[in-house]
Parts: sequence; C-alpha cells; structure tokens
Amino acid sequence: MKDPKFDRLELPPTLLTKYNAESIEAFAKKASELGDIKYYIHTAGASPNQASPEHIINLDLVATSVAIDIFGKYMAKGGAGLIISSQTGYMMDIPAEIENQIALASTDELKDLDFIKNDAMVNSGVAYVVAKRANHLKVRTAAATTWADRGARINSISPGIIVTPLAYDEFASAGDAYQEMINSSPAKRVGTSEEIARAAEFLLNDDSSFITGIDLLVDGGVIASLSSGRYSLELQ
Repeated sequence: MKDPKFDRLELPPTLLTKYNAESIEAFAKKASELGDIKYYIHTAGASPNQASPEHIINLDLVATSVAIDIFGKYMAKGGAGLIISSQTGYMMDIPAEIENQIALASTDELKDLDFIKNDAMVNSGVAYVVAKRANHLKVRTAAATTWADRGARINSISPGIIVTPLAYDEFASAGDAYQEMINSSPAKRVGTSEEIARAAEFLLNDDSSFITGIDLLVDGGVIASLSSGRYSLELQ
C-alpha cells in the first residue's frame, strides 16, 4: 500500500473466523489495486477463554495460514509481513516429526493432520498453544518459499503478558496463574503495547532486511523461566 501510516485496510475478524479464502483474496486484491503492498500485519485470533478448541484451530491456525498464503501472492518486492503470535507457542514440546508435518502441510491439509484433529483438540489451552506454534512454523516455511518468490519477507512476533483489554479478561478468568507467571519471570512485570509496537516496527522496516522466517519472543523472560524450571505450567 502507498503509505502504511495513512492508507490502511482492515479485515473484519468475522471473515477470518470462517477462513473464507474468497473474501481474503478479494481484500488482498483490493489492497493491491491501491498500490504496492509493502506491509502486512496479521492480528486476528481468539484466546483460550474466548472460544472452543475447534474455533481456535479454525481462526488462529487455519485462517492465519490462509492469509499467509494469499498475501504471499500480492506482496511487493521488498515488502514485509508480520504475524502476531504468542509466547504460548513455546509452552509445549511438540515432536520434531509433527512440527515438520505442520510446517510442510498445505493449508488445506492442516486440519486433517492426526495431531491437529486429536491431540490439539484436548482443550482450548492446548489448541491455542498448538495454533501459535503452528504460526511460527508456517511463517518459516512461507519465508523460504512463496514470500521469497515475491522478494518479500515475513516474520512473527510472540508477545508475553501485555496490558490490553483482552489481557484483563484473561486475568479475570485465570485466577492467580498470570500473577504467578509474572512473578516468576526475570522482568517481574507485564509488557506494554508500545514495547510490542517497537519490536514490530523493527521487524517491518529496512533495519531488519536480512531477517526473515523467524519468531521474535518478547515476553519479559517467561519462557526462560519456564525452561529453567522456575515456573511450571499446566495447560487447560
């Protein structure tokens, strides 16, 4: 698009809920008619306390993959995409062979993978973690294939606990779990939207032109605490 600060089209999350490829394609085509698409930021998603496992897999995993596929066909050379994922993508050990299946499966094949149909549907928490890890994997694959073919980059960013209206809803439903996570982290505080925006700006601008296919974890050290055994998590 001509100037991301002034010309912005937003896709209603309800369309992505149904992962309506035709609607997303029409949106991308319309954007391309306004000028070169230099930036794409994907924020659609539902949290564990908002939706069923099926809805989370449909929206957070499959619909995200649909959007990555479609915008990969319209990005301008030198453009950059950013998928907003989550620190939860690091909170579950998924076997390497399963991760490879997810990374290499086409979008149409994703929901038919045994791991997605069975293991990921245990509860909304597990579905959310799997979806966010899948975001990282699909970004990595797209960066080396379809987006690379357009001369464009794509990365993801995984925020930790960030103060937003959604976060307050999550806090209320999770009891002491979030506070325990915060207390165990090296930063011992929540993050801000401004901090995520600055990290996102870096991944989108030319200062990061040699970076593609990665996930940037911005979590105040929650995953470091989890990995070191200072914090334990039970997915629900």
